[in-house]
Amino acid sequence: MTRYLIQFAAMLLCSAGAFCQAPTAADALALEQQQEWSRAAQVWKQLTERNPNDAAAFASLGLDLARQQKYGEAASAYRKALQLNPKLPGLQLNLGLAEFKQGRFSQAAAALRSALKADPSNTQARTLLGMSYYGARKFDLASEALEPVAQADPNNAELHQMLAQSCLWARKLACAQEQFRLLLQQNPESAPTHILMGEAYDGLGKTPEAISEFQAAARISPQEPNLHFGLGYLYWKSQQYDQARQEFDRELAIDPNHAQALAYRGDIEWKNNRPDAALPFLQRAIKAKQDLRIAYLDLGAIYVQQKNYRQAQAALSQAVALDPNQPDAHYQLGRLYQAQGNKAAADRELAKVRQLHEKTDEGLAGKISTPPPALDPATAK
Repeated sequence: MTRYLIQFAAMLLCSAGAFCQAPTAADALALEQQQEWSRAAQVWKQLTERNPNDAAAFASLGLDLARQQKYGEAASAYRKALQLNPKLPGLQLNLGLAEFKQGRFSQAAAALRSALKADPSNTQARTLLGMSYYGARKFDLASEALEPVAQADPNNAELHQMLAQSCLWARKLACAQEQFRLLLQQNPESAPTHILMGEAYDGLGKTPEAISEFQAAARISPQEPNLHFGLGYLYWKSQQYDQARQEFDRELAIDPNHAQALAYRGDIEWKNNRPDAALPFLQRAIKAKQDLRIAYLDLGAIYVQQKNYRQAQAALSQAVALDPNQPDAHYQLGRLYQAQGNKAAADRELAKVRQLHEKTDEGLAGKISTPPPALDPATAK
């Protein structure tokens, strides 16, 4: 019975135009000309089964699988082809693209580095390599790879945006500033670009220029997430506390649980000697986000003032744990131990204050921005 079913299936295949004899590479190529990727892949697969050492057949199989968006199977076929013949033209590039399409950015970068080494003038390989580094959050390497291709394509806004963000997160702030300037020339009404430009200016220590960029963004899109917090932080940094309070309140009107806005809003109340007004903001801040050092620092100082020593020690210890190299939390702990009559512990903490120096602020980019959103593998071509 089984033999008759097999014969019947073979007759159906023949009648459907499939091959009744052993297919050849020419048959697969003919199917590719008709864009019959699935049938062509079947032929290449049969050819690799007949000749497991045919590197070209494996490479072609990978290509037709990729055309069907079967990127995992395609990558496996490409890797087999590479084992058999690593010098096949375009093979590393195709493998890199297949890995990229799966979101396997580190694996993609490894293949694309090989492709670029074989052909340093290959713009597609260089662009994909930069995008792979970007997807892998290796922003310094991404900026190095993307800069030459972005310079060669001045009208490609997406490419320049990726380069700008890579430079910003790699702390190559002059590069970021230049890229955002070019983007704003193309689209001066882009609020997100004004914000990112402001972050770059802030990193360069140009606070007035950063404020101007955030103000421009606020005029264009006043509901932009994080915008008012960012502007408020810049005012706070400049000790313009009244303006900062207004901006933090605007951010909280948009998002009542914005942890950073709550923390800095509470800090302003504490700086203005209003601890009772500061406490609710600071407590809400650490409830929303548990790694806000400034909130724990201010809470600890307020609790010391209130002689609530147990809670003060817990808050200040958390502030130290979040950044042991900042002297202010050690100073507050020293005050706490002095108030408790623990001279040895107080002397120890105050000695640390003398040893430490204020660290450079991490900058606005580290406060309002998360790293760029995950790269969509579909963006690669």
